[in-house]
Formats: sequence, structure tokens, C-alpha cells
Amino acid sequence: MSYEERIRQERSNMSKSFAKLADYLLDSYVEAAFMTASELAHALNLDAATVVRFSQHLGYDGFPKLQREIRQRVKDNLLIRPKQAGVAKSTPGIAASAMNDVAVALEQTRISLNTEVLGKLVEKLADSRRIVIMAEGTAQPTAYSLLLTMEQGGFPCFIARSGIADLARAVNTANSNDLLLAMEVAGQSPYIARAMGEAQAKGIPTAAIVASASLASARFADYVLTAQSHPSIGVGIVLLEVIVYSLSQVLRFRFADRFVGTEQAISTLSQRIQQQFD
Repeated sequence: MSYEERIRQERSNMSKSFAKLADYLLDSYVEAAFMTASELAHALNLDAATVVRFSQHLGYDGFPKLQREIRQRVKDNLLIRPKQAGVAKSTPGIAASAMNDVAVALEQTRISLNTEVLGKLVEKLADSRRIVIMAEGTAQPTAYSLLLTMEQGGFPCFIARSGIADLARAVNTANSNDLLLAMEVAGQSPYIARAMGEAQAKGIPTAAIVASASLASARFADYVLTAQSHPSIGVGIVLLEVIVYSLSQVLRFRFADRFVGTEQAISTLSQRIQQQFD
């Protein structure tokens, strides 16, 4: 059993200090591979003895044996897996090819992303009375990511349900002070584009974040952010998420005052709510 498997098996039964160590070794194992027990403890504001006890809790004699296994994983990542990835018809080779597809598509999207439109959309989001997101199924997780950012900045935003009546209701209740934002990966929900067309006819501002410039909703949008088209829906989902992440970062920069203290306030409220049931 690897150190990762041991950590995951024991994680739910760990003390707070052990859990802190466990999460660090899972998330930052490369850094941990080159730290002494004292250095690791110092980085996490723990006692060095805690690192030793943690290692023993996982079944190792001490931290050096646990670290030896972590270092072996780093060695595998740097030396062994790259060689395995060179075999095209193998699991490592296919995985490497998939990663390369995403990397190439990301670079193409980075180059082609219209940052002028991005800036204008950010200003429009701030000026809108409401932002209504209309997302097809494959774009729903990304829409939720954007919603979280908008909520943290105090932007009035919600996601409309995808039924025909729900889209019609979203358009009918909107006005020229609102913004209807379509999010699509593969154009699998044609009614979104039609709803956008109806919104434009009513003089309602519209925007589209899409994985391909040829998707129908982009034709009915005043502001369009598009990724580099790719035949894989999976890659399209990744690209859409990256565009939304970029948009979120610009929002946080442009309207930093609206985000100040929000995450801490949410964390504090979450702790208070949780304490009521402890």
C-alpha cells in the first residue's frame, strides 16, 4: 500500500495536526520530498515530533522511510513515467497525448482570446441589474464556477434552468438593465440561442462564452468570448473553464473592493452555522 493510499484510508480518523500533515503530503509532495522532519514541521507550524508520530501512525518506522517513498514518487514522475509515455499504444502514452491536446488548445485559446471584449464584458457585468446565465448541460459546472465568483463580489447573478418555459421566463422578466449570458460547449441546447435572439429583439443586452465561435448563441450576443474550437467536448469543457477563470480574475482585479473580506466573512459565517449543530 502506498503512502497516499494509507493517508486516504486513515484521513477521516486523524487529529487536526495529522490531517494538516496528510493534506500537505498529498498536495505538496514534491516540496515535502526535500524537507527534513523539522523543516516540514516548521512549514506547517507543527512540532517535529508530530511528523514522527504521523509517520508511525501510517505504519512507517519514522519520517525517513515515509520520505523515501515520497522521493521515489518524484523520481517516477521525472524519469520513469516520461519514458512510459513514449509508448503510443499504452495507458501512459494515451494519457500524455490527451494532456498534449489540452495544452495545445489552451495555448491557441490564450493567443486568440479577445481581451478587449473581455474587458468590456467585465464592465457590463458590473453595470447590470441582474446577470442571468443560460448554460447547456456540459457548461453547467463552469456556470456554477462563475456564479460563485459573482456572488463573492456581490454581483446579482443566477443560473436559469434549461427548460423551454424557464428560458422564456428568464427573457420575459429581463429588461435593458440586465445581462443574459449564454454558456455553451457543444451547441446541444438550441433553445438557448433562440432565447438569446428573443432577448436581443427586446433590447436586452446579451453575452456568450462559448467553446467554438460557430455556436449559434454567439450570433445573438453583444459580447462574445470564444475558445479555440476543438473536436473533443472534453477539451471544450476545459477551455470554457479557463475562459471563465480568466474572466473571474479580471473581475477580482477590476473590482477588488467588492471582494475584500467576502471570503473571510463567508468562512466565519460557515463556522458559526456549523457550531449550532456541534
